[in-house]
Amino acid sequence: MAMYLIGDVQGCDTPLQRLLDAIAFSPSRDTIFLLGDLVNRGPQSDAVLRRLMAYGSSARCLLGNHDLHLLAVAHGVRKPHRNDTLDCILQAPDRAVLLGWLQQQHLALELVTPQTRWLMVHAGVLPQWTATQTLTLAAEVEALLRGPQALDFFQQMYGNTPDRWNEDLLGMDRLRVVVNALTRLRFCSADGVMEFETKEGAGTAPAGYMPWFDAPGRQTQDCTLAFGHWSTLGWLGRSDVFSLDSGCVWGGCLTALEISAGTNMAAPQRHEVHCEAAQTPGKDV
Repeated sequence: MAMYLIGDVQGCDTPLQRLLDAIAFSPSRDTIFLLGDLVNRGPQSDAVLRRLMAYGSSARCLLGNHDLHLLAVAHGVRKPHRNDTLDCILQAPDRAVLLGWLQQQHLALELVTPQTRWLMVHAGVLPQWTATQTLTLAAEVEALLRGPQALDFFQQMYGNTPDRWNEDLLGMDRLRVVVNALTRLRFCSADGVMEFETKEGAGTAPAGYMPWFDAPGRQTQDCTLAFGHWSTLGWLGRSDVFSLDSGCVWGGCLTALEISAGTNMAAPQRHEVHCEAAQTPGKDV
């Protein structure tokens, strides 16, 4: 059985098919973990969702900021962005099925292999959080997404405050910090204050901020972190951190990282397919 992590697909189903062919993926034998932003900006978001639904438990998926954006638009609490390519889902005859499946997906996933304990998120993890706490906080949001309070949640989900974690946070303030860290984070301060304006590479951190994975004393240093979201960072392969958003929708690559039992994580097998740009490079949401 092979296991792979896959970066942001963003509605690019044809490159996803090519990547799965390249790794000889078989849903009866293998498992893929998709790190969020399954939809939007690419031309085939509906096909991506139908494909992953058909794979059943062989495709384990995270929610990214674009996926949450789709759900908020579908619930009528968010206006579509001018660069969105979501009509293929919003106007689909199986719209309810696609959105219902998406709403059941995760904000964080854990996988324990003989080599390491993996923690997977779409964007980032605050330095104060352990892996166990991250999974617990993600589960709080997932429960709301899947329950009768989903509409109220989407109505209050957006905003940049609070910009830091506090154990005493309650209600939507608490949930908003969790969502922002797991689906939007790139830079933070050493004590976990989040910064959302800067969207370029790691070397563009504003004064007093750093890439979230370089925060000193980060409490997830006992596991290996995998994330997407940051296309301007691109591929990053360290012993403790893997970044897999290599900019498929912008004309980069779609990347898969093999994490199967027996894989040498000092030199992990990386698979890529090159993609044609579905969007003109620009400022992302």
